[in-house]
Amino acid sequence: MRQGMTYLKKNDQVEVIAGKDKGRVGKVLRVLREDDKAVVERINLIKRHTKPQEMNQQGQIVEKEAPIHVSNLQLICPECTKTGRIGKKVLDDGSKVRYCKSCGESIESKS
Repeated sequence: MRQGMTYLKKNDQVEVIAGKDKGRVGKVLRVLREDDKAVVERINLIKRHTKPQEMNQQGQIVEKEAPIHVSNLQLICPECTKTGRIGKKVLDDGSKVRYCKSCGESIESKS
């Protein structure tokens, strides 16, 4: 995959296909195109130790999502509810859409 090219968009449902969270499903929160990574809800959680910012505040340990490489994610088709390969095609009216290669339906992210 070339740098900056990804088939994922915000609010897509994805499944992790490799790594420590393999098999888990989540929603894409952010796509980092320059790094070919995505931040997925409740996937690839890391702990960050934060210092107190004010005098009366305590330091704490915060759990947050870290970016995961898009090659470790696979999009879930909203029509057939399967993970599968994704293609791109241009419709007759000139608009570009992503489609599921297994069922042939277009994938429009539900916001």
